[in-house]
Amino acid sequence: MSVLENLVTQVPALLGVLIGTAGTMIATSVNERARWRRSQTVRWDERRLDAYVDFTRAVKEIHAVATQMLGDHRPGSRRPPLGREDGLVRLAEADVRHTLAWEAVLLLGDEVTVRAAAGWRDVVRDIERTARALPSPPTDLPELIHRADESRDRFYRAARGSLGVRGGSVDQVRHPLPRPGRAEPAALARRRGLSGGRGRPTPPA
Repeated sequence: MSVLENLVTQVPALLGVLIGTAGTMIATSVNERARWRRSQTVRWDERRLDAYVDFTRAVKEIHAVATQMLGDHRPGSRRPPLGREDGLVRLAEADVRHTLAWEAVLLLGDEVTVRAAAGWRDVVRDIERTARALPSPPTDLPELIHRADESRDRFYRAARGSLGVRGGSVDQVRHPLPRPGRAEPAALARRRGLSGGRGRPTPPA
């Protein structure tokens, strides 16, 4: 009976050891899995950042080359105009880099960032087509460039959100593009509405 009594008295201690060992193993497993998930998240965030940076460089290169080709039509340009032949060669090289970078964004980017990237790319493509159409004079070039800047800001906001980057807005476009020509139809309508030759428009109904 003494042996049985000894075993009975040791059972709680053995159970405690077993429970402690199992708890340690479970905690270790949970910590390892959490560490692995964190490392995977960091790894994919790094690759996503590289994809966004490469895409930004490619689109900015196309934008820069195209606008330099259009330098004669941009009075405020600070760079000398780029010849059409040289510009076309550089655009072709930039297009290759853009294609590769775009595939990486499609593979690694989230939905919001991919949509913003596509919007920026499409507006810059419009500027590129305008440059390729030279010597035909461009139309609405300031508006195109302004739209490209706005689209770039949207892409940066989406990319920063995708990567969890904080720090507030980094938008570069602060003011809407002035469009003085839009007021002309309204002015004509007011002149047509003048009554009695007194220089006053007819009051609205």
